[in-house]
Amino acid sequence: MEPAEGPDAVDFHGDEEIIEVVELGPPGPDDLADEMEDVDFDEEEGEEPEAEAWETEDEEGGGDGMEPQDDSEVTFSLHSASVFCVSLDPKTNTLAVTGGEDDKAFVWRVSDGELLFECTGHKDSVTCAGFSHDSVFVATGDMSGLIKVWRVDAKEEVWSFEVGDLEWMEWHPQAHVLLAGTADGNSWMWKIPSGDCKTFQGPACPATCGRILPDGKRAVVGYEDGTMRIWDLKQGTSLHVLKGQDGHQDPLTCLASNKDGSLILTGSVDCNAKLVNCATGKVVCVFKMESTAPKAPGSESEEAESNSVESLGFCNVMPLAAVGYLDGTLAIYDLSTQSLRHKCQHESGIVQLLWEESSAVVYTCSLDGAVRLWDARSGKMISEYRGHSAEILDFAVNKDASIVVTTSGDHQAKVFCVQCPDR
Repeated sequence: MEPAEGPDAVDFHGDEEIIEVVELGPPGPDDLADEMEDVDFDEEEGEEPEAEAWETEDEEGGGDGMEPQDDSEVTFSLHSASVFCVSLDPKTNTLAVTGGEDDKAFVWRVSDGELLFECTGHKDSVTCAGFSHDSVFVATGDMSGLIKVWRVDAKEEVWSFEVGDLEWMEWHPQAHVLLAGTADGNSWMWKIPSGDCKTFQGPACPATCGRILPDGKRAVVGYEDGTMRIWDLKQGTSLHVLKGQDGHQDPLTCLASNKDGSLILTGSVDCNAKLVNCATGKVVCVFKMESTAPKAPGSESEEAESNSVESLGFCNVMPLAAVGYLDGTLAIYDLSTQSLRHKCQHESGIVQLLWEESSAVVYTCSLDGAVRLWDARSGKMISEYRGHSAEILDFAVNKDASIVVTTSGDHQAKVFCVQCPDR
C-alpha cells in the first residue's frame, strides 16, 4: 500500500482519472462550481455578484437533477413564497384554492392553471383554505386569525371575521357552516354568510386539530395538552373528553373519522395513534410505532422528539387505517385484528396522506418533494410522481382519483395526472 502513496504515484493516477472523467461527457454545472471554488476571486470584487447570480440559477434549475424530472401537467406559479395549503372544489373538482407564506390566496383552474380570482386582504401567511360542500363559497384563513369567505361565482368577499391565532379551519359537510380552532383553545362555529356564531371552550391551550364528523352534528377537536373532546355542535356541550391515560402524552397533530363516523383515529407528537369509539368515547386500541433501531440509553428522549404522527386516515373499502410518521414510515394497520399489516418506508418524513375514495390505495406526500401511491393490500408502491424542487406541504386528490394537486416550499402548486388503467 505504501508505495502508492508516493507523490509520483498520486500524480500519475490523478491525471489518468481526470482524463477518464472528462471523456465521459461535458462537465455539469456542479463540476464547474467545484472548479470555480478552487479559483481565488477574493481580490477581484467585481466577480462576486456574478458568482452569486449563477448559484441562484443553479438552485432554481435544481442542480441535483430534481428539476429535470417533472411529471406534472400544470404548474401554478403566482405565489412568491412557500404554498402551505390546497383544496379542490367538491362539486366539480375543476377549481383549486391555494394559500401561502406570501399572505396570498388564489382560486384557479386545475385544467390550465388559469387564475379565477385572488382572495385579497390577508395580513399573514394563509394556512387554511377550502370550499363549502356545494362549492358556492370559498374560505381562506391566515395565521393571525383573519378568516374571509368569498362567493365563488361572483368572485366577491361576503364575510370576514377575526379570531385569535388560527390553528385549523373546516367546512361543514352538508351546510354553509364554518368551524375553526384557535391558539387560545377555543373552537368557533359560524353560519355563512349571516355570521351567527357559537364557541366551544377547550382547555387553556391551542386547539391543534379538528374535524366535523360525517353526521354533521358532532365535531372532534384535539388539543396541545394531549386531550381530545367530542362536541355536540347544536347544544355546544362536550359529549366525551379523553384525557390522562385515554388521551395522549403530547400535543395532538391530526384526527380522522371513518366513513360512518363510528370510529375516530387520533395522532400525536407522542408517536401513538389511538382508535376511539365515537359513541362511547372509549379508546378501542393504541397503535404504537416500535422503533426499528435499538436506541442508545442517553438518546431516548431526543429520539422520541424526532418522530411524530403527521397524518392518518381510514380506508373506505376495507377495514384498514394508514398512519404517516415524521421518520418516513407509512404504517398500514388492520382494524379487524388491530395489528400492523404493512410498513412502507420513505426516505424522508411524510407530511400528509390521503386514501383514494373507492379503493385501498394510499397517497403520501413527503419532505423529499415526491407523491407516492401505495397499494395497502400488498404494501407495495404503485407509482411515484416528482416535479417539485422542495418539500411538498399539502396535497389534494380529486374524486375519481385521476388528479393530485400539490403545494410546495418551492413557491409552486402542481397538478399531476395519476390515472391508473389497471384500477
